[in-house]
Formats: sequence, C-alpha cells, structure tokens
Amino acid sequence: EVQVVESGGGLVQPGGSLRLSCAASGFSFDNYAIAWFRQVPGKDREGTSCITLSDGNTHYADSVQGRFTISTDDAKNTVYLQMNSLKPEDTAVYYCGVNRALYCTLISDLEYDYWGQGTRVTVSS
Repeated sequence: EVQVVESGGGLVQPGGSLRLSCAASGFSFDNYAIAWFRQVPGKDREGTSCITLSDGNTHYADSVQGRFTISTDDAKNTVYLQMNSLKPEDTAVYYCGVNRALYCTLISDLEYDYWGQGTRVTVSS
C-alpha cells in the first residue's frame, strides 16, 4: 500500500524560507514521479514542482522557478521542497502526489494516483 505523508508547513514572513518533506512508502522509489501541488480555497490544485525519480529530472511552474527546489533522499524515501523568497501568494495547502511514471508533469493533479493529507503554508507578516 502506497502511503504519502507531508510535513514541514507553517507560518513564515514574506522573504522567508520553509522546507517541506514528503515521506513516501509502499513502492519502489526509483520508478515513480513525485510532484508538489498546492491549493487555495475555491481553486483547483496548482502544480509547483515535480521530479522523476528514475533520472532526477525536475520541472517547475513559472511562478516558483528560481525560488523552489525539489530534491530527494533515496535512503529515506523522502522528497523535499525547499521554498525560498516566499511570497504571500505562496500561501496554500501543499500536497505531495505520487504516480508510477517515467516522467513527471505539472499539467494536472489527475496524473497522480496517491496523495497525502497536505501541509499548510502561510506567508504573512
């Protein structure tokens, strides 16, 4: 059974940083793609960053390019999202999605089969 657990959210001031963690289990870590989506009330989930575990290829949304970095710790079956230079518009619940795929995509959350419960990020002074 695939399990996904996010952590690391919280309250941070504009310009600050946070690191989110996505602990995944129940599958072979190197044959999957993992993405971070975020959601605010009344809107669909928006893809921010993703990584293909087999080759480490990454993709970022324009809105976070240069500020967010997705990485993995294979030994811990964990994917991280380092978020720097945070802005109030980054405020959202962040979800980690997992899909058995040879590539990752940010087009739609429907591409991902497994999700965690989410972790809330609030950027405010």
